[in-house]
Amino acid sequence: MSRHIVVDPITRIEGHLRIEAVIDDNNNIVDAYSSSTMFRGIETILQGRDPRDCGLLAMRICGVCTGTHYQRSIEAVEHAFGITIPKNARIVRNLIQGALYVHDHVVHFYHLHALDWVDIVSALKADPKKAAAEAAKWAKVAGVEPWTDAQSAFRQVKTRLEKFVKQGRLGIFGNGYWGNGSYKLTPEQNLVGVTHYLQALDLQRDAAKMMAIFGGKNPHPQSIVVGGVTCVQDIENPSRIALYKTLLMKYRKFIKQAYLPDVYMAGTMYADEALSATGAGLKSYMSYGDFRLDDTGFYNSKLLFPNGVVLNGDLERPLNFDPESITEDVAHAWYKGEKPLHPFDGKTDPEYTGFGRKENGVVYLDTKNKYSWIKAPVYDDSRVEVGPLARMIVGVARKDRRVTEYVTRFLKNAKFPTEVLFSTVGRTAARAIETELMADVLVEWVDELASNAASGDLSTWIEFDFKKVSSEAKGYGLAEAPRGALGHWIRIENGKVANYQIVVPSTWNASPRDRKGRKGAYEASLVGIKVTDPNQPLEILRTIHSFDPCIACAVHIVDTKGKELGVYKVDTSCST
Repeated sequence: MSRHIVVDPITRIEGHLRIEAVIDDNNNIVDAYSSSTMFRGIETILQGRDPRDCGLLAMRICGVCTGTHYQRSIEAVEHAFGITIPKNARIVRNLIQGALYVHDHVVHFYHLHALDWVDIVSALKADPKKAAAEAAKWAKVAGVEPWTDAQSAFRQVKTRLEKFVKQGRLGIFGNGYWGNGSYKLTPEQNLVGVTHYLQALDLQRDAAKMMAIFGGKNPHPQSIVVGGVTCVQDIENPSRIALYKTLLMKYRKFIKQAYLPDVYMAGTMYADEALSATGAGLKSYMSYGDFRLDDTGFYNSKLLFPNGVVLNGDLERPLNFDPESITEDVAHAWYKGEKPLHPFDGKTDPEYTGFGRKENGVVYLDTKNKYSWIKAPVYDDSRVEVGPLARMIVGVARKDRRVTEYVTRFLKNAKFPTEVLFSTVGRTAARAIETELMADVLVEWVDELASNAASGDLSTWIEFDFKKVSSEAKGYGLAEAPRGALGHWIRIENGKVANYQIVVPSTWNASPRDRKGRKGAYEASLVGIKVTDPNQPLEILRTIHSFDPCIACAVHIVDTKGKELGVYKVDTSCST
């Protein structure tokens, strides 16, 4: 007899996400549903605005990827106006966005996802001397010196944990599923993970400073404008560029000497799940491509991450990406709509129909009808996954030299076949691989900016005639946010925004069924997973967290006048 598990809210994410899973008598998940329970309205707010102002409003979509939405919105307007920005502006935008990548990925692994692999309480049993040896072991696998090799550091962290427990509280580590049978790391490995967790809390500030150097501030940078960037003095000042590089090199060292070894450690201990494709899901991937490497024109530049589509895990036959093949389906989303629409023609017209049945005090989603505020994007009649794994998969399939080099080295060091990428473990590993790649490339870009400025090229903005280009135009900003494919579409009439649509990574991944009944990426990834303890659905959290959900990007709860639309109380006692 099947059993229905409700996890609401999914914690350690941005926004509100509800997962409902159906398990059989053996605790295997046989069906799953993903739902966001907040309304989105940012597109309506942007209508009637001056298109040059959209970036400043669009960045408020999220408090994490603020610069990403800012830049995508600006680029949508630049695409509509046919503007190619100067070289310095391109490099600066890459540096801001690249800093976001390394910041976001490290924060995600340690502070949002690590506790799905690391048992905090188990670390109390660890021998600090053996923990130091364990850290050195996995650093050797990565081909580096360990970030933390002194047993004194591990002893200090263990002592802190012991004090927490003696006082009857675990602080930030409270309310976990400690002792769950799904945890596989040894006490010493758990202590290594906890130690790096705490160290990453301090170090992540450096990456935030990197974004602020050229962005003006963080979050919500303010230096990107239609036509280029405004941080002229930062580009002219060698000390500002040098500060960026100094912070980068310190953070890069942590990535190589702690983050990568920890992922090797976790991946190896959970190798059985990786090899059995646990959490694989759709196995179809899409990347818009991102980070322009030259100045040959809008969407003609060579990209760090190539664009493309890989269907059904077929790395031998990647498909070309066509932005015209994107539509959004609302058959199971709380919006009005008779058919899937391309974002240029998209509508955000709410139609909330409520939840479904109520049993034993629990209200369940009406999964046969509408059950989420997230739309269901479809690419050329295929459901696809986006994100770091998609970028690495598409890069390998496209035989991109740099992506293939980093993926191949990781798999070789871990002694894993390529197939392990199609799993929850692989999704987590892909993010680490990408982080190392990005940290290395940022060194090249900051040196390129310094060299270009030293040569006398200080151009940061290109002039354009707004009245001439804004009478009637449309454009899109398509690139890769840390969590995956992000698109902003704008249609301009008489100098004002006539329509604006946003499809974010979590729209692709967290979406409900489409009108053909096909699952979204979250839903598909959960099917087949065995839950050790239905009252502690750690496996559900582990797989969903591997996507790094950002539901705040996909949904919002404000109207055009900023009025309060509702008050919601989350009862955490009903999390299972």
